[in-house]
Amino acid sequence: MQCIHAAEYFIQSHIDAGRQSALSHKKPFFPTVSLLVVSECPPLGLESLKVKDTQLRASSYKRRGLGPHRGRLNIQSGIEDGDIYDGAWCAQYRDKKQWLEVDARRLTRFTGVILQGRNSIWRSVWDIVHTYKVQFSNDTLVWKPCMNGTEEAIFEGNQDAETPVLALFNTSTVARYIRINPQSWYQNGTKGHICLRAEVFGCALSDPNSIYPWQTEPTESKDKLDFRHHNYKEMRKLMKSVQEECPDITRIYSIGKSYMGLKLYVMEISDNPGKHELGEPEFRYVAGMHGNEVLGRELLLNLMQYICQEYKRGDQRIVHLVKETRIHLLPSMNPDGYEMAFKKGSELAGWSLGRYSYEGIDMNHNFADLNSVMWTAIELETDRSKLINHYFPIPEQYTTEEAFVASETRAVISWMQNIPFVLGANLHGGELVVTYPYDMTRDWAPREHTPTADESFFRWLAVVYASTNQVMSNHDRRPCHNKDFLRYNNIINGADWHNVPGSMNDFSYLHTNCFEVTVELSCDKFPHASELPIEWENNRESLLTYMEQVHRGIKGVVRDKDTGAGIADAVIKVDDINHHIRSVADGDYWRLLNPGEYRVTATAEGYFPSSRTCQVMYDHYPTICDFRLTKMPKERLKELLMKGGKLPKDLQLRLRQLRMRKLRVTTKAINRRRAAAAAKRAKRV
Repeated sequence: MQCIHAAEYFIQSHIDAGRQSALSHKKPFFPTVSLLVVSECPPLGLESLKVKDTQLRASSYKRRGLGPHRGRLNIQSGIEDGDIYDGAWCAQYRDKKQWLEVDARRLTRFTGVILQGRNSIWRSVWDIVHTYKVQFSNDTLVWKPCMNGTEEAIFEGNQDAETPVLALFNTSTVARYIRINPQSWYQNGTKGHICLRAEVFGCALSDPNSIYPWQTEPTESKDKLDFRHHNYKEMRKLMKSVQEECPDITRIYSIGKSYMGLKLYVMEISDNPGKHELGEPEFRYVAGMHGNEVLGRELLLNLMQYICQEYKRGDQRIVHLVKETRIHLLPSMNPDGYEMAFKKGSELAGWSLGRYSYEGIDMNHNFADLNSVMWTAIELETDRSKLINHYFPIPEQYTTEEAFVASETRAVISWMQNIPFVLGANLHGGELVVTYPYDMTRDWAPREHTPTADESFFRWLAVVYASTNQVMSNHDRRPCHNKDFLRYNNIINGADWHNVPGSMNDFSYLHTNCFEVTVELSCDKFPHASELPIEWENNRESLLTYMEQVHRGIKGVVRDKDTGAGIADAVIKVDDINHHIRSVADGDYWRLLNPGEYRVTATAEGYFPSSRTCQVMYDHYPTICDFRLTKMPKERLKELLMKGGKLPKDLQLRLRQLRMRKLRVTTKAINRRRAAAAAKRAKRV
């Protein structure tokens, strides 16, 4: 058994202080760290599921749902007490002979361990391990303890169930197997059970004589990108470097500031940055709404680098995407939360640190609840023709300064209103699934399938991302936490997963023209930097293919028939789909639709409606479906009289027809009243 001195892993001041304290109390010293420490070796992957269930064993376990396969850092329990998705490994017995074992499958230089307690919504007491020992083996027959000088080392564990506590070994050890052996648990063993969730740090050693499938798994990307975690300053620096490398197709702008004054930077990518081009759709990706779900942030930084590089190389797919689409990438919607999580680091941030805004607001529940507005109107309005189904106004109480709305949320809403986005996605973490609207149930049920009028297209969007994602499309993968989304092909209606009032997806659909889904990118909310290259490989095709869906359906321009000018706010109706969209300032519009034949009607105030049949093909470009609307005579008359012009013959004829029709209607009404009066007189006689 080889041991390698690893004192350089510790923050020297922390070691010195700890050693001095131990000497003064005449106790053995062994460093245990619960602050950000950058280890030389990455995690083996209990949290990320890189370590398979078959690599985990235990001395005993209470039941299947508390087996060794559940002893993974940050794993979340199910909502049913005692189900197979419980929140830790829990030993059946309460003695010092219990252990959780990890098989690294190859010789590994082990450098440290992280521990958490049990995650459960049903337990009022904490099931945690206070202290533990660690042993190593090459064959599972002979075990050697982790030593602290001449004594077996005892590590400090948890004081609560959720805070991850890191212990780095004073001397790293080369072995294949590692065991965590609890020594004391909840109040010195008088209450609770031996339960833990863990991560193990270690560097795999190369073995030229062994060729195993797990040794050939890809760990790098062929793309030359900046694969690391970027704090606010580094993110801004990277975005600036991309803009300098590709100044002709990029622009950086800010949509506002966070509560702590950090700017919400957006990277625009287009062949004409800074300008909306007629007929060119606008697309957005938003990441980092929850500051500790960091993979989306890094993927968007990778994406802007990748597009810049490939555009310069002349990649025709990327060139076409840039020339035909105006792309907006917001890598960090919640920079305040990210900075909190970043300071703790990948494994020590836990499940929720940095999730909320600095004010403690969950932005995924912070948008105006327009669903309730819509459903209340449906219940109260008896005349269905008067019901609106799009562009719902924001309730007045939501817009006041006193409203509990994050400054970041307000900035994003203003952004949505200023730019005519057609399609978008917001990137989250902690699961592997794509969810689509509605996210809120109609009767506030915990979960219930609640479809929009565009259910079929939203399902298509979700399938596009999930089916091209290398991890989601792997049918051999295990569930992340407590729900097996493989059963649903890795897509689900948001409300059918859990009820989320005030989501960005629902707000986007009901208040703007933009269709949006949520992508849960990874089981691990904060993957280690060593995982970023393979995560980019997993998601690169998905990110590109999803963007290309902005060109599916129909698009066109609604114009005034006489002047040729574009008509803003024209309503585009598709028969049998009870959700309309509107043209934007120049009269152009985009209506996302699946392939098929549709009857489409354009209406605008002061114009006669116009309808036509539009055929959507399976091609990767939209069907052009333009409209030319004729002004109503009253509107044309107003316009001409204001200009002092002479009425054209067709308008004079139309006015005469209207006068004659009005005269006939008036005459009929007079005759009906006279007949009714005569009948009354006859009845009295």
